[in-house]
Amino acid sequence: MTGAAESGRLALIAGRGGLPAALVAALPQPPLVAALEGFVPDAVAVDHVFRVERLAPFLRLLQDEGVTRVVFAGAVTRPRLDPALFDPATAQLVPVLLAALQGGDDATLRAVIGIFEDHGFAVQGVADLAPALLPGEGVLCGAPTEADARDADRAAAIVAALGAVDVGQGAVVAQGLCLAVEALPGTDAMLDWVAQTARRPNPAGAKGVFYKAPKPGQDRRIDLPALGVETLHRAAAAGLAGVAFQAGGVILLDPAAMVAEAGRLGLFLWARP
Repeated sequence: MTGAAESGRLALIAGRGGLPAALVAALPQPPLVAALEGFVPDAVAVDHVFRVERLAPFLRLLQDEGVTRVVFAGAVTRPRLDPALFDPATAQLVPVLLAALQGGDDATLRAVIGIFEDHGFAVQGVADLAPALLPGEGVLCGAPTEADARDADRAAAIVAALGAVDVGQGAVVAQGLCLAVEALPGTDAMLDWVAQTARRPNPAGAKGVFYKAPKPGQDRRIDLPALGVETLHRAAAAGLAGVAFQAGGVILLDPAAMVAEAGRLGLFLWARP
């Protein structure tokens, strides 16, 4: 969709976490902010709260508000649906939603994008609206060693394999061995587990790398992985040498603060090609 849709009013469909606030701060004009009931962001003023069972009226509300573009930002898990709350128009979307839910996260997100597009909205990504939040290739802080680069290579291969089956977007590798992979509990739980449990074969060898990347083939307008300062704290607590991520494919919630904190913690921060 082109023309007015690319410059018309923007709605942010916000979830939890720091990304909605980071995106709002990076936008030249404040968007209309909406949130799914139960997943209202902490640091952003929300204009509308909606339920999946009333999705069709919500889409009409956006149209009435003059919205032509939408962007999704923030964490949302699958809500429990109450069949008694469906209105007739939303009920017609149920077969599409249920089929997508059975197909995994990527299928669900593609279905959501399709529904919004079918109702005339241009779906944009964070990379379209705030490209500065997705650093390009380069070492932002520190100096990865050759051993770190090998661990990052191994982690990238693991993340690509996980993503191909819609499992996760992160892994920790040290001395060529996979210490942990990201699954449903998320990045924080994975790094905490490494801090508490994982042991390197050679205590004097490479400390390890946390690597993050989008899933292969995923629609990058939605659900891009994001890293924040707290991620660096957990990586340091896990005894890692640094954090690497796919250049142009991972959101840094506050790039300047992350570079400063990585330096303070003695971690490298690497936007990897």
